[in-house]
Amino acid sequence: MNWMKLVVAGLLVCVARAAAVEADVVIYGGTSAGVMAAVQAKKMGKSAIIVCPDKHLGGLSSGGLGFTDTGDKAVIGGLAREFYHRVWLHYDQPDAWKWQKREEYGNKGQGTPAMDGAERTMWIFEPHVAEQIFEDFIKEHQIPVYRDEWLDRAKGVAKDGARITAITMLSGKTYSGKMFIDATYEGDLMAAAGVEFTVGREATATYGEKWNGVQVGVLNHRHHFGAVKEKISPYVVPGDPKSGVLPHVSAAPPGEYGAADNKVQAYCFRMCLTDRPENRSAFPKPAGYDPKNYELLARIFAAGWAETFEKFDPIPNHKTDTNNHGPMSTDNIGANYDYPNASYEQRRAIIEEHKHYQQGWLYFICTDPRVPADVQKQMQSWGLPKDEFTDNGGWSHQLYIREARRMVGRFVMTENELLKRRATPESVGMGSYGMDSHNIQRYITPEGFVQNEGDIGASTKGPYAISFGALVPKAGQADNLLVPVCVSSSHIAYGSIRMEPVFMILGQSAATAAALAIEGGTTVQAVGYDKLRTRLLADKQILEAKPTAITKPAKKKKAVAKP
Repeated sequence: MNWMKLVVAGLLVCVARAAAVEADVVIYGGTSAGVMAAVQAKKMGKSAIIVCPDKHLGGLSSGGLGFTDTGDKAVIGGLAREFYHRVWLHYDQPDAWKWQKREEYGNKGQGTPAMDGAERTMWIFEPHVAEQIFEDFIKEHQIPVYRDEWLDRAKGVAKDGARITAITMLSGKTYSGKMFIDATYEGDLMAAAGVEFTVGREATATYGEKWNGVQVGVLNHRHHFGAVKEKISPYVVPGDPKSGVLPHVSAAPPGEYGAADNKVQAYCFRMCLTDRPENRSAFPKPAGYDPKNYELLARIFAAGWAETFEKFDPIPNHKTDTNNHGPMSTDNIGANYDYPNASYEQRRAIIEEHKHYQQGWLYFICTDPRVPADVQKQMQSWGLPKDEFTDNGGWSHQLYIREARRMVGRFVMTENELLKRRATPESVGMGSYGMDSHNIQRYITPEGFVQNEGDIGASTKGPYAISFGALVPKAGQADNLLVPVCVSSSHIAYGSIRMEPVFMILGQSAATAAALAIEGGTTVQAVGYDKLRTRLLADKQILEAKPTAITKPAKKKKAVAKP
C-alpha cells in the first residue's frame, strides 16, 4: 500500500513538473517596467512571459498617472520613448477626441503642450489609452501573460544554490526560467528569494546625505501646514489635549532630525476625474462614512486655505490626473507603514482603507456644510468618468505605491550620485526628476499644533546616471535575478528614481542584461558592462546627458610685466 502511495505521489510530481511553464526570462509583475522588460527580451530573441497579480497591465501608467512626471525628457529613450510616441500617434487621430475638441486642449491648434521634437512624443494621456498601448506591445511581440497569479511568498521560490529555478503561485502553477525579473512595486520576488532589502528612511549619516532621515523642522513644500494662515489644533476640543486627538493625526513623537525610521511616504490613488456631465458619475458615499474623520480638513478650510484644485492636472477629453496637494489631501498619511511586508490579506485591507479615506475626502468636500461654498460647488462639478476603469466603478485599480521595499544591491544609489557629488559607475539609464518624497507623518508639535513631516522636493540639478549595480543583488544572493523597480537606493534617491518613465527604462535595461547573461552563460552580476552598454546604446537608451550648452574657453590674456 505504501509502495502504491509513493508511485502515485511520484506521478503527481511528474505531472506538476510537466505542467510548469518555461521561458528564458520570467518577469514577475505587470507594471510598465514588466511590460518593457518582456518586450526587450523578445527583441533580443529570448522567450519571455509575464506572471503577475495584476489583471490590468501598466501599473500606475495605466492606473491614473497620466500627467507624466518626466523631468528632462531628453534623457528618456528606448522603449520608454516609443511608448510616449505611441501616445502621440493615438491622439493624432481625430476620433481620439471624443469629449473635447483637439484644438481646445493645450497649444491652440497643436493638440497638447506635451508634444516635442521630430519624434513626436506626447506625455499626457488617459488611463485607458495607456493600457491599450501596453496591451498592443504584448500582442505584437506575442508575449504570454498569466494574470491574477500571486507568488507564494512563503515557499514559492525554488533555488539551486544562488540561482532561482522556478517560482510557484498560490494557485499551484509553476513558472521556470533561466533569468527572473522582479518588476513589482513591492519587491515580493526579491524578498522571497532571500535578497537583502530595506524599508523606510536611512539616517542622514548612513550615506552622508542631507535629505534622508526624519525631516522635522524642514518645510520646503506647500504640503505642510505652513501653507495655512493659522496654526491648527490637533485635539478634538481645540487646545485641550485631554479631549483626544483628531483622526489622521499621530500622537507619537516624530523622531529626531536626521534619524532613521521604518516609515514610508504616503500613498494615494491618482484619480482620473471628469467635469463632462454626460460622462460623469457622482462621487459615491463610502460605506461607514463619518464626517468626523475630516474634522481636520474642516479646520484647514476655516483657516482660509484655498488650494483644493491645484493638482487637478488636465489630461485629454475633459479629464484630470488628480494628485495630492496641501496639508490634508488625497494622501492617507501614516496608513501604509505595514504595507511593504504585509500579507496579501493585510495589503488588501490597507488598499481598501486608502480607497475609503479618499472617497470620503471627496464626499466630505461635496456635502459637508463646513466646506466653503465656492469649493463645494466646484467639487460637485467633478465626478468619476464612466469610460475609465469600467470594471471598477470608475475608480483606479492601482494604489500609488510610491515606495515599499528597496533592494540593498551591489551598488546603492544615493543623493550623492543624483547630485553628481560622486561619479556613478556603469550607467544603464538616466533619471532627472527632483528628489520627491511625500509626507510620512502627521504629528503634534511641542507647541501643541498639527504639522506634517517628510515631504521633500529637492532638485537633482540636472539628469543623473543610474548604475547597473543598482539593478542586481549582491553576488551569492540571487545570481539570475534583476530588480528594475525596487532598485537599490536610499529613500531620498528613490524619491527621484521612482518615476514611471525611469521604470520603463530600467525594465528594458534589466532585460538586456538578462539576455546577455543567458548568451554568456554567466550570472547577472558578471555581465560585461562594455557589451551591455553597446547593446543599450544600439537600442536608443540614453546613458549620459548631452551638454546643454557649449562654453568656449576664454582667450588667454597676454602677460603684462609688473613694474
